[in-house]
Amino acid sequence: MKLRRHMIIGCPQNHQKDVLPRVPNQYDVFINHRGIDTKRNMASLLYHQLSRLNARPFLDKNTMKPGDNLFKGIENAIRDCKVGVAVFSPHYGESYYCLLELALMMEYKKKIIPVFFDIMPAELQIVDHEGIYCTPDELERFNRALEEAKSSAGLVFNSSNGNWSDVLTKTTDIVMRSLTEVEGEQQKHWSL
Repeated sequence: MKLRRHMIIGCPQNHQKDVLPRVPNQYDVFINHRGIDTKRNMASLLYHQLSRLNARPFLDKNTMKPGDNLFKGIENAIRDCKVGVAVFSPHYGESYYCLLELALMMEYKKKIIPVFFDIMPAELQIVDHEGIYCTPDELERFNRALEEAKSSAGLVFNSSNGNWSDVLTKTTDIVMRSLTEVEGEQQKHWSL
C-alpha cells in the first residue's frame, strides 16, 4: 500500500513524513459486546443491519485488520463515535476489555444504548477472580461505568423465546434516532 505524503503542520517541507491520514468520525456507532456470548448473533446481526443503513458501525472482528493495534483502534473508534451500543450478556462481567470499553464510552460521555441479552440488569456484575485482572482503581472505574449503564433505560432480550426481528428493529431504530439527536446537538454547538 502506498502511503500518501502529508505535510506535518509546523514542520519545514523537507521534514515531511509518510503518515496515514487520520479519518475523523470514521465510525458512528461502537458495538461493545462479549464475543463468547454475542459475536455470532446479536452483535454481528446489529452490525450488518446498521451497515445496510449506512450508519458506519464498529465491530472489532469486522472492522479491524490483521496487524492493526487492537487497543488503539478500539479507543479511537470509541473516541470518534457518536453512539455506543452495550450488549450486556451472561459472561460480559468476566471480560476486562468489555469493561474497559464501557468505561471509555462513559468517560468520553457517549450516549449508550444498553441491550440486556440473556441477562437482567440486576444480574449483571463484574467477576474479577480475586484481583487477578483488575487493580482496585480499575475495579472502581469499571463498577462506576457498569452501574451508570445499568441505570439507563435499555432493551431486555431473551434469545430462547424472544423475537430476533423485533429486538434488531427496536435497537436499530433507537440507534438511528440517537444518531440524529447527537448530530443535531453537534450542529447547534458548531453554529454557536
